[in-house]
Amino acid sequence: MKAIPTASIALKNHLLAALPEEEFARLKSGLEPVSFKLGEVLYESGDKLEYAYFPTTAIISLLYIMENGSTAEIGVVGNDGVLGMALFMGGETTTSRAIIQSAGVAYRLRAKDLMEEFTLGGIFQKMLLRYSQALMTQISQTAVCNRLHSVEQQLCRCILLSHDRLETDEIVMTHDLISNMLGVRREGVTRAAQKLQEKGLIKNQRGAITLLDRQGLEKAVCECYKVVNDEYNRLLSRGIGRTFG
Repeated sequence: MKAIPTASIALKNHLLAALPEEEFARLKSGLEPVSFKLGEVLYESGDKLEYAYFPTTAIISLLYIMENGSTAEIGVVGNDGVLGMALFMGGETTTSRAIIQSAGVAYRLRAKDLMEEFTLGGIFQKMLLRYSQALMTQISQTAVCNRLHSVEQQLCRCILLSHDRLETDEIVMTHDLISNMLGVRREGVTRAAQKLQEKGLIKNQRGAITLLDRQGLEKAVCECYKVVNDEYNRLLSRGIGRTFG
């Protein structure tokens, strides 16, 4: 992880962009831009959180790690939100691992600075609480999806959630990373990706997936994707001026 010099893209994070000028001005001096590589780990389960992260071009995957080392994704955070919910929900640690799913930039804010603004009870507090509810919906729906739906449907959901948070149709992710996220074998991801490619929905390349037919992918995905987006849009679209899905 390395610092980058520009602060011009901070408002590409929709929560920061939704803040009144006065509130953003108080936070601005504490926001530090950082660049992340694919697969980089921000924190492990049980680590004390020192920062909250507001992604702009990066996507962060939240993974639950079992005792035997197996993993499963429970949620993703991109330019729609903030990583570090435990800080303002009353805790300092989390049971999940945070890993970079898509390389890019985020802005970090020290826990102390975040809590000082949060306790003022302004729009910042309101947006963080609403986002937390939306993220909890995503986490619970992901658990249902991983249990009840096919690998192909789960892969569709993964691709669409990533595409919503990127400015490109190319999603740079290896099948190994996707298999860790979905909690399935790599071979299963490869087969599912091949089926989607045969249907003309994606182009499956080594280390990357290019979305070719979004409408077709939305028809192929399970209802979990819509449930998550509907709740996010209900809670936050008025504040951020952006809808997903």
